Amino acid sequence: METLRTTLLVGTTKGVFLASGEESRSGWRISGPFCDGWPINHVIGDPATGTLWAGGGGDFFGAGVWRSDDLGDTWGLTRLSRGSMDDWAANDPDFAAAIGWSDAPLPFGNDFTQVWSLALAGDRLYAGTKPANLLQSTDRGESWTRVESLTDHPSAADWNPGAAGLTLHTILSDPANPQKLWVGISAAGVFASEDGGQSWERRNRMSNAQACPQHDHPAAPRDGETGHCVHNIMRATGDADLLYQQNHHGVWRSADGGRSWDDITGGLPSTFGFPVRVHPRDGQTLWTIPLNGDSAGRYPPDAAAAVWRSRDGGESWQALRNGLPQEGCFFTVLRQAMGGDSNDPAGVYFGTNSGSVFASLDEGESWEEVVRHLPTILALEVLEHR
Repeated sequence: METLRTTLLVGTTKGVFLASGEESRSGWRISGPFCDGWPINHVIGDPATGTLWAGGGGDFFGAGVWRSDDLGDTWGLTRLSRGSMDDWAANDPDFAAAIGWSDAPLPFGNDFTQVWSLALAGDRLYAGTKPANLLQSTDRGESWTRVESLTDHPSAADWNPGAAGLTLHTILSDPANPQKLWVGISAAGVFASEDGGQSWERRNRMSNAQACPQHDHPAAPRDGETGHCVHNIMRATGDADLLYQQNHHGVWRSADGGRSWDDITGGLPSTFGFPVRVHPRDGQTLWTIPLNGDSAGRYPPDAAAAVWRSRDGGESWQALRNGLPQEGCFFTVLRQAMGGDSNDPAGVYFGTNSGSVFASLDEGESWEEVVRHLPTILALEVLEHR
């Protein structure tokens, strides 16, 4: 069987960095920063073509999607919305000339400020924004249109922003059927489409609401639904209907495509965290990184880092600490900052807001810091390619 190269795609507050481990997943070499120092919330790659996409932006730049067709050697930008730099440039010819500014209209005006998530589904590329919109491209990111069926969902008037704003941060699809889509919005919850985005169903129902205690926290489960401030969702490979999510108040599992959710937080040291990762072949194995709570600092409990793994779909959990800092550890791992490869044993990787990347090549049994001193890491994905 062909051995593939492994490249970590790292989005940071100061651009994209690439970490190459070649076939051995060792001796990681860093290149970057790319994308002109833009804050990058998500980076994905197409292993078949080597194309990379990076989404980000902010109040200054506006929103945009960068693309590289040569595994990161060169990048081009498709701007989607305006930022304050457009106002500056419009009134300062010297500044406009210095940044190569054009006064051409942008397709989405001032509708949103950032791209937060990207996903390939069949022949379509999707992007999620802040405030929450879903965009799609049929030409690999050259041009974009809004998926109005989600924007106009009957519940949209009741969507409330989380602490980071109203963000569409997760986009999933079923590779065997790209018409099946799921998105996660903070703080509106999970939405699913069975028809390629023509219509959407809101899917936040708890499987056993009567057994779930009520909580005072506004993001906690209540009224028969999971907390709407979903942080990250992942689908199990080979089972289109098996989903996991980490939300603001627990880890949850759905065996029916999100139509109902079971609380599997029991055994974890806290309800709060951001990412969740599922094994590339075993849908019963998953990893998450609990933090001590949104009002307690958002760092590992007792300032001792651990990745928690379940081998039975969340029925039980094991703390994996070998190689991770066990004293004075105050980093945060954000919602998009945990990735994995498809090797056997599977590799698991996460990036921290203190600029480190930790890697495990044995499914979490041991860890090594393979990258350090990057800017705040917002996203980490793995590209396996020739």
